Amino acid sequence: MDVQYIFDSNFLWNKQSIIMLPPEGLSPNESQREILTWTDIDKLIDHLIPQFRGEFDGLLMITKGGLVPGGILSEALGIKDVLTASVYFPDQVDKKLAWPTFMQFPPDTLLTDRRILIVDDIWANGRAIMMVRGRLAAVGCDCETAVLHYRNRSNLFQDTGPDYYGAITDRYIVYPWEISVLPRGSLKPRTGPLPAI
Repeated sequence: MDVQYIFDSNFLWNKQSIIMLPPEGLSPNESQREILTWTDIDKLIDHLIPQFRGEFDGLLMITKGGLVPGGILSEALGIKDVLTASVYFPDQVDKKLAWPTFMQFPPDTLLTDRRILIVDDIWANGRAIMMVRGRLAAVGCDCETAVLHYRNRSNLFQDTGPDYYGAITDRYIVYPWEISVLPRGSLKPRTGPLPAI
């Protein structure tokens, strides 16, 4: 069966997936983007859930990417104690040498002697999730990691990867929650989101 591809100036798609074409000067392997649908997310979650070994006392979502998959997994697994961690790596320093700042992290009392599932959307290079894992281990937390996608070729940690993952990829993944529903400038004045208080 022949797969028929449809082209426009920025996208290539078939019935299974949409791939953004690379900007000029970049090889396809370095810049292919796969745009996922909510159905794709459901399939990844359905693939992840049977992998988990045992129950977890809580779930820790790494912001921003881990918020949606973490919320879905906490509901599916019936985990009531849901925590968040925010890790910031400064742009001014070489990404591989930058030391992170924890912008938000749960207190040790919520982590010590507990089994926690750490969730993020993708393990691209592993830095954020490994920093969170290290901080949890330091307070006596038994933790495991879960991601929707594992980009093993860009992983900075030899012989270490996520405990659980939905798929292995070398593409740049665009999740449905990252796609703007309305194009910029389409909102009329005074119809946009409320200002922060």
